[in-house]
Amino acid sequence: MHRRWAIFAITSFNFFLSQFYRSSNAVIAPQLLQDLGLDTAGLGLMSAAFFYAFAFTQIPLSMLLDRIGPRRMMTGLSLLGITGALIFAWSNSLNQGIIGRSLLGIGMACNLMGTFKLLTLWFPSGSFATLSGAVFSIGFIGNIAATTPLVFLVQRLGWRMAFTSIAGINFILVIMLFCVVRDKPYQGSGHEDAPGSVPETPRVLPNMKLLLKNRDYWIISLGTFVGYGSFAAFQTLWAGPYLIEVMGFSPFHAGNLLLIVNLGLIIGSPMWGAMTDRVFKTRKWIILPGLFLSAATMLAITMINPGTAILLLATLFFLFGLVRASNLLMYAHIKELMPLDMAGAAMTGINFFTMMGPAVYLQGLGLFMQSLYPHASRGPAAFNAAFVLCTVTLILASLLYFVAKDTKRPGTLRKV
Repeated sequence: MHRRWAIFAITSFNFFLSQFYRSSNAVIAPQLLQDLGLDTAGLGLMSAAFFYAFAFTQIPLSMLLDRIGPRRMMTGLSLLGITGALIFAWSNSLNQGIIGRSLLGIGMACNLMGTFKLLTLWFPSGSFATLSGAVFSIGFIGNIAATTPLVFLVQRLGWRMAFTSIAGINFILVIMLFCVVRDKPYQGSGHEDAPGSVPETPRVLPNMKLLLKNRDYWIISLGTFVGYGSFAAFQTLWAGPYLIEVMGFSPFHAGNLLLIVNLGLIIGSPMWGAMTDRVFKTRKWIILPGLFLSAATMLAITMINPGTAILLLATLFFLFGLVRASNLLMYAHIKELMPLDMAGAAMTGINFFTMMGPAVYLQGLGLFMQSLYPHASRGPAAFNAAFVLCTVTLILASLLYFVAKDTKRPGTLRKV
């Protein structure tokens, strides 16, 4: 089964690029503010455009992915994303930047759900949480690439040529994806089924109606909306200006601290996946403490003053990434609460709220800081107010998660 591991590698790297694109604005925020003539609200809106487009693409994606097949969906949307990367790279205004980031969001919208669909079809079901954790870890290396390595690349090429070069690499990957990936394993006839020819035709609308009536779906959706929204707003954008303009770090040191956040994610993703699959056999009681600890870590960051030892700040950033990684189990949680024929719709539905979270938090925090402190929207008081708001919403989401049903998986898992 060499092909399945080739599929795993290619699609995981595809998710790597999605993570890179969504996180890249944090370290190039000063250039964007200057070159595109943006204020705090404009920077938040342009960054949010990626996530708004990504989130709303999940709606047709949930209806088309099973019919068209992940191979063709991922190929077509990725080409659109490459176009968006080039438009963003050479934009000269807020509107052009929004168009580029929106196309990028649409183009990356299938990278995770398509990968999950392929994992479901090519690997044993008992390995899903572990494999999805590995996919997240590989993807989060893309977050790392968007920190210190991107700072170096921008210093050498400029941010416009840097993104043009990444778009070229993305195009090569899309060709590999189309040539190697197949939607289904061999069925014993010597031929692979045509893409999208899944025997069971999904009952899309009835399944969606059942999903929307499910209380746990809304609890988990709110959990991922707040959990990833607050984290991504910090990690993909506002942490950069905060570290540079408030804490007084250079772009290089700010990039290093953002890198440490992502190290926590990379270590945490397979760790929580393995622990929930092999040790605790629970989803809820891994996710719930993670939400509370995310709130506690965010609150601790608001209490840090300029001049604080960088080691303490690095520790908090690492912990923020580590505990956030436990919330990625929400995909496995909702998948196991739903019937098998609803699993794809359920995960895609959760992914809509996962990506709407950063969109709302990125734009909302930008507007919040701009309106609360119009003459010092990137000052210490503005950032502290934004981070406290994130803390409060995380606590509320944690309290609601208490009433969600748990899922446990007894027995020994099959090896991949």
